[in-house]
Amino acid sequence: MFSERDTKGPSQRRGGIEVVCGSMFSGKTEELIRRMKRAQFAKQRVEIFKPAIDVRYSVADVVSHDKNVIQSTPVDSSQQILLLADDIDVVGVDEAQFFDMGIVDVCTQLAARGIRVICAGLDMDFKGVPFGPMPALMAIAEDVYKTHAICVHCGDLAYVSHRLVASDKRVLLGETDSYEPLCRACYMKAIEAEEEGL
Repeated sequence: MFSERDTKGPSQRRGGIEVVCGSMFSGKTEELIRRMKRAQFAKQRVEIFKPAIDVRYSVADVVSHDKNVIQSTPVDSSQQILLLADDIDVVGVDEAQFFDMGIVDVCTQLAARGIRVICAGLDMDFKGVPFGPMPALMAIAEDVYKTHAICVHCGDLAYVSHRLVASDKRVLLGETDSYEPLCRACYMKAIEAEEEGL
């Protein structure tokens, strides 16, 4: 298994894919930033990419909910990552669920080049349905790390990001004003209440 402790030189290093996933407010981006900064500390060449549509905290940087920041490159498609990842040891991908399905092949190609690839993203959308390319990325990854937020209703481990605003759009960028992390039981109660019009 590819380990974040692997600091071998480029000619000896083996590529691999790591996925950090979970609901909103679970620390996914925080974990991605932590791994990328450790790689920087180990003098590895790193580059982090994010979807250009994600401008919630910053147009260019990746910013966690706790306001930790790392410089990134916004891209419009997964293919751009291949073009921009030359001479890189570690590639980070934030909000991977917003990328096209080509991100799966991109990550596979990068890993085949001997690059460590770390993807962070929502595993499920607001309806509890697996989100975009995330299931495929999790399937091809050597390591999948699931983070958990805390259910704001009961304090149990959160299962899904419950949407608080009326919209059926699958991609709706938002924060605590638009989403809340809920455990499975509280999520089911919330959905039942919405269906009953309460």
